[in-house]
Amino acid sequence: MNGRTRTIVHVMRHGEVHNPTGILYGRLPDYHLSERGQAQAQAVADWLAPRDIVYVVASPLDRAQETATPIAAAHSLPVDVDEALIESHNVFEGQRVSPGDGALRDPRNWWHLRNPRSPSWGEHYAEIAVRMRGALERARIKAEGHEAVCVSHQLPVETLRRAMNSEPLHHFPTRRMCNLASVTSFYFDGEDYVGWGYSELAGR
Repeated sequence: MNGRTRTIVHVMRHGEVHNPTGILYGRLPDYHLSERGQAQAQAVADWLAPRDIVYVVASPLDRAQETATPIAAAHSLPVDVDEALIESHNVFEGQRVSPGDGALRDPRNWWHLRNPRSPSWGEHYAEIAVRMRGALERARIKAEGHEAVCVSHQLPVETLRRAMNSEPLHHFPTRRMCNLASVTSFYFDGEDYVGWGYSELAGR
């Protein structure tokens, strides 16, 4: 890269969550990794162990902190907190929203679905993009010349990838490239963003 400083920021989605009631837990506290989620986090930690990781940061939510912990431990690092990595706000938080049941069957809630391009049911994609790009830049600076890991959530990570690649921010949730414990890596040459990669290091 022409002698300039190469930095990689890995932005990871947390592992599987224990959620027996199947609600949209959003920003609610006390939602922790399941046993499978813990194994996913450890698998990613094992893969990243030989990498040049010098900074680990996560959303303040329990599931993200728990996912980041084995990664940080493998490098003898603390887990920093960046509020900007938090899950997006959603008006259906705490409710069941699976197709055909729960809150989406109630006509009184249909008003929230009026504009999927914003989206009208929660934090706007543009706002998510701004805060996630800020978190990415802070991690890049902290790890300049090395690698960093940020642990966040599905919609924020997907929105960040789209924003960094000048893609439309609105999308169908079923088309997100952000499975559980997946890692989206952003590559920088100095301050310049030069590319990205995607890995499912813990399997599906």
